[in-house]
Amino acid sequence: MTPINGGNTVPCTYIVSGGASRLGAAVVRRLHSAGHNIVVGDLDEGAALALSEELGERCFGAACDVGEDLHLEQLVRVARDRFEGLDGIVNNAVTYIDNGIFSSREEWHRAFNVNVFGGARLVAEAVPLLARSLNPAVVNVASIAAKMAQKGRALYPVAKAAIMHLTRMQAVELAEHKIRVNSVSPAWTWSRPIEQASGGDRQHADDVGATLHPLGRIADAEEVADAVVFLLSPQASFITGTDL
Repeated sequence: MTPINGGNTVPCTYIVSGGASRLGAAVVRRLHSAGHNIVVGDLDEGAALALSEELGERCFGAACDVGEDLHLEQLVRVARDRFEGLDGIVNNAVTYIDNGIFSSREEWHRAFNVNVFGGARLVAEAVPLLARSLNPAVVNVASIAAKMAQKGRALYPVAKAAIMHLTRMQAVELAEHKIRVNSVSPAWTWSRPIEQASGGDRQHADDVGATLHPLGRIADAEEVADAVVFLLSPQASFITGTDL
């Protein structure tokens, strides 16, 4: 995303995992509207393809299980072959499976494989391509859940806490390639889980969230997307290893 001609930008290419979810799609739309190319990976192939069809030729949708290295390699290959490069990654793929501290070993493995290992492997796979970019950046989606204990939950918060420290480790390790790595930690955001929990009643979700959020409501996905886009942009050119 290199500024030219008084503030215009050269089109860049971004991979967004979990890119067909409400938050992922908000990020994709923000980036696409700015003129960039997007590779959308999502476990829901139909949703990824539908988003790609909606946005047009600068958006490529593909089935992606981030627990499968071959799928991650495919996303990087698409960026290279179709768009001739890669400038950034948004690791947004997530599973909400969580039976608290009594979760089975299999559930722990599944939670970390999707929430942590997938994003870690995607970045590692993409480093040679990212290193060629003029403004390479990675944004890992963490959560405020990583910063506090909640009764009845363990897998999601602990995995998100791991993402925050992974972000710091990646930032230090990849600084020699000028690859910036940051995370965002959204508060409650209007998303599929909250929509389901509230029966689709946004006002109810805002009313419940008002007791926990100073602005008296929960966030919109587009507001989180704006934070992600900022961290990818040249305006954040000296920000790395940080959680927003």
